[in-house]
Amino acid sequence: MELRLAQGTPCWVSLLTDDLPGARAFYGALLGWTYSPGPGQLGAYVRAELDGAPVAGLGVSTATGFPVQWTTYFAVDDADRTAQLVRECGGTVAVGPVQAERAGRMAVAADVSGAVFGLWQAEEHLGREAGAEPGGPAWAELLTPDADGAAVFYAAVLDLPVRGGTEETALLVDGRPVAGIRHRADLRGHPPRWRTHFAVRDAELTARQTVDLGGRVLVEPHDTARGRAARLADPQGGHFSVLEAAPRQA
Repeated sequence: MELRLAQGTPCWVSLLTDDLPGARAFYGALLGWTYSPGPGQLGAYVRAELDGAPVAGLGVSTATGFPVQWTTYFAVDDADRTAQLVRECGGTVAVGPVQAERAGRMAVAADVSGAVFGLWQAEEHLGREAGAEPGGPAWAELLTPDADGAAVFYAAVLDLPVRGGTEETALLVDGRPVAGIRHRADLRGHPPRWRTHFAVRDAELTARQTVDLGGRVLVEPHDTARGRAARLADPQGGHFSVLEAAPRQA
């Protein structure tokens, strides 16, 4: 039996969109994804894959007026217990926990500032199987006006230590950073949110391809502490970021 990802590890990202065929075509062309069916009870939902390894999910939003957005899921050992901790720590649970056939048990929640995130208790589906290679999820980052409060919340809910820094607070699994919490006083009209980063070989080229495929460049490629990055939007309005993958060691 395969082992689950460690408690608190970002294990999956899922997009809710109002145009699933369009999203499939866009991300397939941009990131090299192919697709396979997801759990039937989730409605129109597919799993994106890189060379047969699952990396993300794409589904149709059934809520009128719900924004197109990516959601970061964290691996948990017990979704029901963690969902209860979310409530006890001042967050809310919007969906579940519910069983996703034999794949696992999931919940969708919001933290104390309203940022949406997911919980995943793996069974047959462990989560992402591709690492931070081109086309795969590379980093998860929370943008919030209350970074200190968010750090306390996620440390308690996910049972993780945190490490403060000058630019961001990191959530740690086995001593290594797995996600960041970044203070943003001005979110320019957007709610606090988890930002999904996908690895790419060339941020400039990916930004140009995004425009060619009908998307938008929100922030031009620029250098960050984690490498060269860009903020983009798909044709349906879903925001995401890309981060140049580190060269493979010889």
